[in-house]
Amino acid sequence: MPATPLLTLQDWLAHCERIHPQQIDMGLERVRAVAERLHLRFDCPVITVAGTNGKGSTCAMIEAVALQAGYRTGVYTSPHLVHFEERCRIHGESVSGPELIANFSAVESARCQNGQEISLSYFEFTTLAILRLMSLAKLDLAILEVGLGGRLDATNTVDADCAVITSIDIDHTEYLGLDRESIGREKAGIMRTGRPAIVCDPMPPQSVVDHAREIGADLWRFGHDFNFSGDKLQWNWAGRGRRYAGMAYPALRGANQLVNASGALAALDALRDRIPVTAQAVRNGLGMVELAGRFQIVPGEPTLVLDVAHNPHAVAALAANLDAMRFHPTTHVVFGAMADKDVKGMLARIGFLVDRWYFTDLPTARAASAADLAQLWESVAAGLSRRKDIPVSLHATPQEALDEAVAAAGAADRIVVFGSFYTVGGVLEHGTPKLQAKHLGWSTSKSGVSKP
Repeated sequence: MPATPLLTLQDWLAHCERIHPQQIDMGLERVRAVAERLHLRFDCPVITVAGTNGKGSTCAMIEAVALQAGYRTGVYTSPHLVHFEERCRIHGESVSGPELIANFSAVESARCQNGQEISLSYFEFTTLAILRLMSLAKLDLAILEVGLGGRLDATNTVDADCAVITSIDIDHTEYLGLDRESIGREKAGIMRTGRPAIVCDPMPPQSVVDHAREIGADLWRFGHDFNFSGDKLQWNWAGRGRRYAGMAYPALRGANQLVNASGALAALDALRDRIPVTAQAVRNGLGMVELAGRFQIVPGEPTLVLDVAHNPHAVAALAANLDAMRFHPTTHVVFGAMADKDVKGMLARIGFLVDRWYFTDLPTARAASAADLAQLWESVAAGLSRRKDIPVSLHATPQEALDEAVAAAGAADRIVVFGSFYTVGGVLEHGTPKLQAKHLGWSTSKSGVSKP
């Protein structure tokens, strides 16, 4: 493929899809070889974040505090909700298409150097391009979210100065293993000898602890080396040598976010000699952090909740957070998911809260169809100790499902959109929906959804 600036970002992404080999080994040798050809290196501290759930939130919190402390940050996260450019933020802002194109071109040149072509998957190619962009951005701190697992993930070509492992649960079993011990072993692969390894899971698999000890990592365990406490008004954090008291709760909502925030503060504490932050930066950063699709409550009537929970563990946290909200007469739920996920497990964990389902197709071959989801719900509902006559409707897109939910919902109801990133991204494509109850007589679109 000729490296020409006339190619658009979408051209490059399509190219990455085309060169994806049918069968590709899960090793890092190919990625490391291309990284060496690129002379890829970071001249700033690097934090790598792995885990089943909470990775994106943890990255966002570290970023927010570091920005408030005056540092120039770079963040790599995946997948994106709407635009590919969301995957990389430099100093708090998403990068531009032209910036990415230059680095895609560099990766392609390195991949094909001297006629010795190296195969890369879509994720590996795009990760290398973003890592190169970040390495040249004169950062004070780089934050990398692991895509899958850890040990064999493309981000693990970078020797991070600090590893963070968030919650660990069952997901991606075809690649990572069938139990938490196997999955934990893969995620522990981001740890490095002599460097901080922050383990946020209150009950981590023994494989994680064992690996840290085997390689001589500086293990920080939740409940041992750092912890939090609090009441209804404020919370406190304590690490090995530092404490923060009387803090307002993080701007990211949900009880699970305190565990993520604790891990973020532990990582910053572990690197305090290189990137010191003040207590005020911590308070301001956690109070101002934003991340779309993580128990995101959109004000309006009816209330709209967006969440990318896409495995049973994450859905259980979503259900607990929904249950703690104020009373809503009816809960309408828009749901779409990948076919290879534990869909029945997800439905079982939230089904007791749902009054009406809006199942949706998604624009990817991996997705379960709306009809498949409805069938799975029927089998789950049969085992739930509540009424079985919950209305169900099927939709071609998340936006159509949301439109139908808005048309049916009352002003005091709530609409929950959750599941795959494609599900939440599908209703964010034209901006954050602003729901306006029809009975108030406000100007609305045909569906009752007004967008900026």
